[in-house]
Amino acid sequence: MTRLGLIVGLLLLAGCGDESVPVQGYAEGDYLRIGLPTAGQVAEIKVGRGGWVEPGDPLFSLDRGAEQAAVAEAQARLEQARHQRDNLLTGKRRLELRAIEAQRAQADADLRLAEIQVRRQEALIRTETTSQASLDNARAIVERDRARVGELSAQLAFAREGGRSSEILAAEAAVGAAQAALDQALVRLRLRSAEAPQAARVEDVLFRPGETVAAGQPVVSLLPPGNILVRFYLHPDQVGRIGQGSVVALSCTGCAEGQTATVSFIAREASYVPPILYSRDNKDKLAFLVEARPTASAERLRPGQPVSVTLPPNGPAK
Repeated sequence: MTRLGLIVGLLLLAGCGDESVPVQGYAEGDYLRIGLPTAGQVAEIKVGRGGWVEPGDPLFSLDRGAEQAAVAEAQARLEQARHQRDNLLTGKRRLELRAIEAQRAQADADLRLAEIQVRRQEALIRTETTSQASLDNARAIVERDRARVGELSAQLAFAREGGRSSEILAAEAAVGAAQAALDQALVRLRLRSAEAPQAARVEDVLFRPGETVAAGQPVVSLLPPGNILVRFYLHPDQVGRIGQGSVVALSCTGCAEGQTATVSFIAREASYVPPILYSRDNKDKLAFLVEARPTASAERLRPGQPVSVTLPPNGPAK
């Protein structure tokens, strides 16, 4: 006879006798099956079966070579974008500024010399000791040197004030994009390792280093103490004695005395528990599944452990 068949038989006997007779149930666990959203080869398992983990403790990791390289590349691109932005914000480097200043000083000197030559040619033209062509050439040199001084002055002003506002905005946007790419790369790297979401017992380790897991496939199974519950089945004549939130008494081998549990689920429909088959002769063997969560520490309860459940005498909680 299976465990469920035995349970149903016992609860049916209980339903026909004294209301204080306990109902047989068993402990069950809501496991946390920890996996990762990406596939890969298991690199390291950091826990063992039966161990205890605290929130944030590392559980396992997958191979991370590609993700680490992507982070390094994103960091380099971010540094490059920042340097380009800083160059626009601070203008030309000091040595470049000095070079432009020297070129403008030379152009100023050339312009002054050209202006002197023009004045000389104008004096000579009045004494008819030079030609008009020489004077025109001197004046053209002045205009050329004056244009050169203006060009270098503009270059120096631009170098001192930095890049144009539109170029600076574009550089800022490039830095933001590079930072976002780095953040994404870091998220992908973090998703190659798993941590414990809460304090729990390690119930099973499903893979070993070197094995390949699919995306979302569990690698470690955890059971927090708060995820242990007690399941039992009630005869239709008994189920009316409890309701959502009712408190039932528990007893089991090795458990502390006076332990209780709060009913968290009652099946809306009765079912035939296998291997009982439907027929007119066993219609009175319908059973309702009930789940209750221990109100105190349930560390001593183990999934599959038989538990005796005593129903409250005064009917369901209001």
